[in-house]
Amino acid sequence: MEEFFQQFANGLAVGGIYALIALGYTMVYGVLKLINFAHGDLFTIGAYLGLTVLAALGLTEFYGAVIGVLLVAVMIMGMLAAIGAVLDRAAYRPLRESPRLSAVVSALGASIFLQNLVMLIYGARFQVYPLDILPSTSISLFQVDIPVVKVVVLAASILLMAVLYLFVQRTRIGTAIRAAAIDQGAARLMGIDVNRVILIVFLIGPALGGVAGLMVGLLYGQINFTMGWTYGLKAFTAAILGGIGNIPGAMVGGLLLGVIEALGAAYISIAWKDAIAFCVLIAILIVRPTGLLGERVAEKI
Repeated sequence: MEEFFQQFANGLAVGGIYALIALGYTMVYGVLKLINFAHGDLFTIGAYLGLTVLAALGLTEFYGAVIGVLLVAVMIMGMLAAIGAVLDRAAYRPLRESPRLSAVVSALGASIFLQNLVMLIYGARFQVYPLDILPSTSISLFQVDIPVVKVVVLAASILLMAVLYLFVQRTRIGTAIRAAAIDQGAARLMGIDVNRVILIVFLIGPALGGVAGLMVGLLYGQINFTMGWTYGLKAFTAAILGGIGNIPGAMVGGLLLGVIEALGAAYISIAWKDAIAFCVLIAILIVRPTGLLGERVAEKI
């Protein structure tokens, strides 16, 4: 039973990261009906910028730098939001009225460009995060010792998801985002600046992906320029699992996928954890094609 709780805690920590990345996918899809294939590479950039800022500010020199890490997280979110805005302006906005396939090709091109840009700047080797950023102590829960870094990652993920949910549900900008996701034409008739809404989406999604990259560096201690593909695919799977375009669904899907992976690696085989996760996805899509929290929409004729 102790091993179960240990793996469950591990899965929640990783699932929180998947959920943060999945929110970027689901928000863009909800408004634009476009899969932003470059989102995983924005997550990678967040991880590398996090390492750069940590080293530049000297936060590797003092113990338990929780306040420093929070400061770095805010800085990373700001920088990735700016990069997301540039990406939208350069790769997606000029193709807004073009066939959807054009935007998909542009997203793939942006992904390749960003991945190679990271490799040229930082090199192809693994980069190592300092090990003494967060305390190495553990918290005892259900007779299981959970490292503080995993608790911090999970708590930060849940906090960010809760803030995003309240922002979308309780603010005027959030109402505009939901209106644009339902019908852009009707939203324009109601006086909503759809281009501004899309810009806001490209600010929020990359910001969350960037802080997720920082969390991965703190959690695992090393990063590489290709990890955006792996985590992006897992997060995309989580978004589909919960219901693509559904923000609560992305949260649930990410946490569920992380737990499934952790338990599968522990009780079956670590070599099969990815296959198990995708088999569960396939099974759920067969039973409920719209995902766990996706709504069935009547086809318009």
